Amino acid sequence: MSKIHDLHTKWMENPEYRKEYEALADAFSLAEALIKARLQAGLTQKELAQRMNTTQSVIARMEGGRVKPSIRTLERFAKSTGVRMKISFIPDSPVNL
Repeated sequence: MSKIHDLHTKWMENPEYRKEYEALADAFSLAEALIKARLQAGLTQKELAQRMNTTQSVIARMEGGRVKPSIRTLERFAKSTGVRMKISFIPDSPVNL
């Protein structure tokens, strides 16, 4: 196992760390999906940026989870990588309707 993985496992025992880590789960999930779509399209960050008429640093910030892109930006990203965007809402706990 990597040292980072070992540290993360140890830190997850700390309730404060766990809470903050779990609060970032959505950002991590989006970043992972963006990176996966770009790689599957066979594009570098620079190539994708050119298709989206933006800069490589904007793509890097999106993939790094440091920004929350707008729906319009995500639509441009999807079109530029040849994928469809799907947004869904998942309840935190079971909901009785």
